Amino acid sequence: IPVEIRSFICNPFGENLYIAFDPSSKNAIVIDPGFYNETEFLKADSFLKQNEITVQRVLNTHLHLDHCIGNGWALRKWNVAAEASEKDLFLIRNATVQAEMFGLELNEALPEPENFLKEDDVISVGNMELRVLEVPGHSPGGLAFYSAAESVVFAGDTLFCGSYGRTDLPGGNTKQLFESIRTKLLSLPDDTIVLSGHGSATTIRNEKLNF
Repeated sequence: IPVEIRSFICNPFGENLYIAFDPSSKNAIVIDPGFYNETEFLKADSFLKQNEITVQRVLNTHLHLDHCIGNGWALRKWNVAAEASEKDLFLIRNATVQAEMFGLELNEALPEPENFLKEDDVISVGNMELRVLEVPGHSPGGLAFYSAAESVVFAGDTLFCGSYGRTDLPGGNTKQLFESIRTKLLSLPDDTIVLSGHGSATTIRNEKLNF
């Protein structure tokens, strides 16, 4: 049975949260919980409950606030701690500074990730397998998660439909970002679907035309 993927748009930045689940085992991976309030959390949680799906892993593509502001919800309600790159820890430790910069309200101290991910780690849940790709540039610890079997890559804010991530935030690096895109993402098969941190889906084939 193929893996199913649902997206939910969170917070004032229109961040894409993804739930990838294996319909046979009813186990799920949540990518980038950006819940800004209870209403946003309940939309995703209701979907999980209605379909009797259990969250096994929570992954952050990077630790900019709009992608991890819901990590506390995930830990409290699903009892699952987030996993991210250690290179982005400084961002979550400065969450209050980020909140001020982005104009977001931060109502709690964000829990730090409890497991650190690096290049070529494999995340297995049910019959799903995601391979970790390190894609620094938008942030030092930027990660993408690639499933060859499903022909999909969760690209975070590294690559968008017709665009790419900004590099003017702390730790951003334009040269590094382009290198990540060219070597890690555009080298994937052309028919790979790119699910980005904001905006609509695209394909590697389409994005090759922009580089």
